[in-house]
Amino acid sequence: MQRICVDMDEVMADTLAEHLRRYNQAFDEAITPEDLAGKGLWQYTPVERQQQLRAFIDAEDFFEDLPLIAGAQDVLRSLSARFEIFIASQAMVVPNSLGPKYRWLQRHFSFIPPSHYVFCGDKSILLADYLIDDQPRNLRQFKGQGLLFTAPHNLPETEFVRVNSWPEVAAYFAAVAS
Repeated sequence: MQRICVDMDEVMADTLAEHLRRYNQAFDEAITPEDLAGKGLWQYTPVERQQQLRAFIDAEDFFEDLPLIAGAQDVLRSLSARFEIFIASQAMVVPNSLGPKYRWLQRHFSFIPPSHYVFCGDKSILLADYLIDDQPRNLRQFKGQGLLFTAPHNLPETEFVRVNSWPEVAAYFAAVAS
C-alpha cells in the first residue's frame, strides 16, 4: 500500500486564520490572507511585533481549536481506504503544540491512528510515496512526490505540483489510481 504523509498546519488545520485573528485583535488591524499574497505573516509583520507574533503560537491554547481546512476530513477518510495515511507535523518547532495537536487530530481525524502521527522537527526523515505540504523547503528535501498545498506564503512557488484545495487533492489521487 502506498503511503501519503500530510502536513497539518495550513494543509489540514487553518493556523493562519487563528494567527491573523490573534494578531488583528492585539494590534487593532484587519490583515487578511489576501494581504499576505506571496509572503508569510512573519515577513509582513513589523520587527517590533515579531516577539508577540511568536508568543501567539507559543500559547498553550493556540493549536487546540484550529478551524479545519475545508474538505480535509472527507478526502483523507476516502484516501485512507487506498493509501496508508500519516500526519507529519513539525511540532518540535513549537514544543507546546504537541498535546494540542494530538488532541486536535483525535477530535477531527479519529480514523487515522495515533501510531500514524509523526511529530518531528525535520521532515527529511519522512519515508513515503507522497507528501502534501505548504512549505516548499519540506518538499525540496522529500524523496517522493511532493504536492504543494496552496497557502498565501507559497503563491510565487512554481517548482512543485500544486493543489489548491482538498477536492484537487482527491482529483490528483483519482488520476494516480487510474
